[in-house]
Amino acid sequence: MSKGTALIVGVGPGLGLALAEAFARDGHPVALFGRDAERLGKHAAELTGQGFGAGAYQADAGNPQDLRTALGRAVDDLGAPEVLVYNAAVLQTDSPTGPDADAWAQTLAVNVTGAVVAAQTVLPLLREGRGSLLFTGGGLALQPSLEYTTLSVGKAALRAYVQVLHDDQRDSGVHVSTVTVAGAIGGEDPRFAPDVLAAAYLDLHHQPKDQWQAELVYA
Repeated sequence: MSKGTALIVGVGPGLGLALAEAFARDGHPVALFGRDAERLGKHAAELTGQGFGAGAYQADAGNPQDLRTALGRAVDDLGAPEVLVYNAAVLQTDSPTGPDADAWAQTLAVNVTGAVVAAQTVLPLLREGRGSLLFTGGGLALQPSLEYTTLSVGKAALRAYVQVLHDDQRDSGVHVSTVTVAGAIGGEDPRFAPDVLAAAYLDLHHQPKDQWQAELVYA
């Protein structure tokens, strides 16, 4: 039986691309979402050149209508989704007293609201009502950083949202989980190499229902 599409929101050259590659190798058509159309196109072309089904979709995760439209286009092109991975975030240094209200709104639009929009858009579209919604969390949700205030708040809010969404979908066929990445992706520790980390997402997707978890703390 063929597999449903994997929608990867937030594809860059690190973890996002590794996630797309991992789900493509697992047999899923993959849709790559991000703001850089040229880079996305190159990544999708590399995957299709290897014989995988892939498409590139430019979208601003902080713009709800833009994100909804792009997700819909991908489903029209590649088929009903089986997996959503929300990997988008605004990574910037800031402080509790630094960002103004507009800056807070802009970061939370990507770090939190975009995840909510993606989940609400994809849930009704899931193939046969089953699949996985996976979200990239961060250790800052557990130990906030003074130097990364908006990201710390955003990851904490995302963690809370995923946990209640997990409970909401507990009796359905949808596995909702966050991967709380408590380390530097692509740093010196080989456990945090993008391809190794991407394998943990794939394992969550394949997890038997009686083992489903709302959070994987990857430390």
